[in-house]
Amino acid sequence: MGVIRDGIPASPGIVIGPARVLRWETPAVPHGGIALEQVDAEIARFREACAWVQERIRELQRQTLEKMGPVEAQIFEPQILMLEDADLIGGTEVYIRDNLLSAARAFEWRVLEWEAQWSHTAHPMVLDKLNDLADVQARVLRRLLGLPEPNPAELIGAEKVIIVARELTPSLTAQLDPSRILGIAMDAGTRASHSAILARSLHIPAVVSLGAFSGQVKSGQELILDGRSGRVIVEPNEAEKYAYRERDFQIREWEQELLLLAHLDPVTRDGVHVSLHANIDLPSEAESARAHGAEGVGLFRTEFLVVGRNAVPGEQEQYAAYRAVAEAFGEAPITIRTYDLGGDKFPSFLHMPPEENPFLGWRAIRVCLDEPAMFRAQLRALLRARAHGDVRIMLPLINEIREVEATRALIDASVAELRAEGVEVEGYSLGAMIETPAAALLVGDLARHVDFFSLGTNDLVQYTLAVDRGNARLAGLYNPFHPSVVRLMWTAVQGAKEHGRAVGVCGELAASPLGAFMLIGLGVDSLSVGPAALAEIKKVIRSVSQEEGRQAVEEALRATTPGEVVRILSRPLAEIMDLSLFSGSWSLSAPE
Repeated sequence: MGVIRDGIPASPGIVIGPARVLRWETPAVPHGGIALEQVDAEIARFREACAWVQERIRELQRQTLEKMGPVEAQIFEPQILMLEDADLIGGTEVYIRDNLLSAARAFEWRVLEWEAQWSHTAHPMVLDKLNDLADVQARVLRRLLGLPEPNPAELIGAEKVIIVARELTPSLTAQLDPSRILGIAMDAGTRASHSAILARSLHIPAVVSLGAFSGQVKSGQELILDGRSGRVIVEPNEAEKYAYRERDFQIREWEQELLLLAHLDPVTRDGVHVSLHANIDLPSEAESARAHGAEGVGLFRTEFLVVGRNAVPGEQEQYAAYRAVAEAFGEAPITIRTYDLGGDKFPSFLHMPPEENPFLGWRAIRVCLDEPAMFRAQLRALLRARAHGDVRIMLPLINEIREVEATRALIDASVAELRAEGVEVEGYSLGAMIETPAAALLVGDLARHVDFFSLGTNDLVQYTLAVDRGNARLAGLYNPFHPSVVRLMWTAVQGAKEHGRAVGVCGELAASPLGAFMLIGLGVDSLSVGPAALAEIKKVIRSVSQEEGRQAVEEALRATTPGEVVRILSRPLAEIMDLSLFSGSWSLSAPE
């Protein structure tokens, strides 16, 4: 039997092939300073290097846009902004001028200081910043030191291989040739990391967060990489290779079956319609979501309008984005979440004060209510978009009734303004996300102030269990099947039902078969998942009965461990379908 390593599934697919271990270092910077009369020339040389690198990144961004699309191209925006950052660039110039350091040495010092500021956290957004910073650092230093840029083709060679690396930078990943790269195995990273997103877009199977894997594998060793389950096997035997080839064949047949489900109704075996909606990040994803069988949009994230921007987007720009999605779905419901800023998402035009615990600080609805001009522009754009479809407004991280009341006051004022301008607005629908224990316990009272609810299971799990959902070290503790989480969700759904309010789910839990089965049993009205998961979850809905789910949930509510909850839910579901065929981190099991 080969050596088995389990990580996080990042891009689906099963491949067998030789490893190619990639190791590269940031260029070493020679010690030594400069003379006083060289300062201006050295600063000019540094600025030229930054401008050159920025243009190279823009060119890579343009190529990525053509090859993969706008979501993937946006990945390079933070690197471009870093090369305009007054703190990073200006701080480097201060070191050149005041300490008589060479441009390369000064930039190295400033980058080290930035890394020290960020390295205290394991959150994936921060890890992506560090990876972007390393990418920028290496490019600028190579330019300053007169070194050539690395050529991915030369690094990898001519043979078809599985890349094994500590981590891949976005620029290197975007340049990979899928015809020569069988798969990617990385020590670090998350499913949401930039390199993972690019791997999925390139259709390269990938497993991340494998620990010190790259230091334990040698180039040429044969690997099996399963990007669906997150497993890598080193030097597998013939039986293992045969088993994985068979599994690959079964999955391909399964995927063909799923394609046929796109236009069938999401109705359980006992005739209960569970609306199936899509989570989208960009207007351009709406058509794909509809083609994959979405009956509407359960979560349209609007942060793309502001993250990575130096200025607040105008009302007209926002209106155009919301209108595009509404028109793509006709009369179907489009639920648009207002800005969920803070925590790990802050545009440069918002001056974020340092916080010890940013996820417990100034974020989401708190930011919006404290920035009424920004918030009102978004609300006006949302109200105007209602002329083109069933656009609904959803508020993130609601904890108190006064937050809803304050938002309604802004909306009502915006309605009055628009009508005075000759724009007719026929009412609106306002919902709240249930993302904290406080909100889950307050649903009955909140129901008198909102029109619908959506369970944001990602944050609900995080805040209930006091576990950072992005911290790889605590990954085993972040568990949506923890009995306390299940009981809170039951409380929230019951509270909404008692007051006649619809309740949906837009968190990651809805995209796993076990999670979807449980949520159906809880009695939710709709599930909203990423476009890629729509067919799988429709298969679950059409395969189960709500009554079976209700009985399983009733038993699970008495469980005392996550493992017990999973076993209770798995029993009836495993009798109906092969859970191993599903993708997603909560498809098969959950830890005790």
